[in-house]
Amino acid sequence: MPRFSVIVPAYRVQAHLQESLESVLSQSYPDLELIAVDDGSPDACGALIDEAAARDPRVRAVHLPQNAGPGPARNAGMERATGDYLVFLDGDDTLAPDALLALAGRLKETDEPDVLVYGHARTHWSGETLRGPAAGQLTECAPAPFRLADRPALLNLPPVAWDKAYRRDFVAREGLRFPPGLHQDAPWTYPALMTAETIATLDRVCVRHRQRRVGGLSRTAGERHFDVFDQYDRLFAFLDERPGLAHWRPVLFRRMVDHLAAVYTRREALPRGARGP
Repeated sequence: MPRFSVIVPAYRVQAHLQESLESVLSQSYPDLELIAVDDGSPDACGALIDEAAARDPRVRAVHLPQNAGPGPARNAGMERATGDYLVFLDGDDTLAPDALLALAGRLKETDEPDVLVYGHARTHWSGETLRGPAAGQLTECAPAPFRLADRPALLNLPPVAWDKAYRRDFVAREGLRFPPGLHQDAPWTYPALMTAETIATLDRVCVRHRQRRVGGLSRTAGERHFDVFDQYDRLFAFLDERPGLAHWRPVLFRRMVDHLAAVYTRREALPRGARGP
């Protein structure tokens, strides 16, 4: 059983996919499996994944019959995962050198937490690279592992799935899965943090996230950005099913408002006329 299952969904990212896959396979910590999911991509993503699988036995190629979106593609990868921990990486992002070695060390130091939150950097289309907003929240001087109630400010971080490692049996125990649609990380990330019995942090950039100018799903205008409403409906339905988590509702309501405002004000997200008169 490998230590890490790195799950990489790929759709229309042929220009960057090989670099992404190689950033995983070249890690100094080799105890991993790479599950690369061709999400019905019309470009060369499927062929690139097959080539990687032919070169390295740690690569498992998955081909979906049609485009399902990042959430279902990640689910398909999880269904095939055998590693102790799940790590998600977008098909145009990269792992930093020695990232998995650092994760493995921190997991051991903190007694195998359910969730490990780590740092990332955003590379903008202009070439500028900036440390992500998590930097101030990832201090390792406090006792670890901990629960969310001990450091609730973690809920203020962007709700993304790709800056965390998740213990696979924890994910299975809680029945966590990604929903379809855009903005699918919110109803995954918040439940994971709320239900985790143990959380740890790693103050180190482990992922380089590519912020594309146009072309990516989250950067292209369209009605699908209204999926954000459905995603928060799913999140609050999750809370309804778990009365013990009800005290998080006001915090998550504020995070929802912030998220909706961010989508509304992002000029490239909504189609012309969608904001009303």
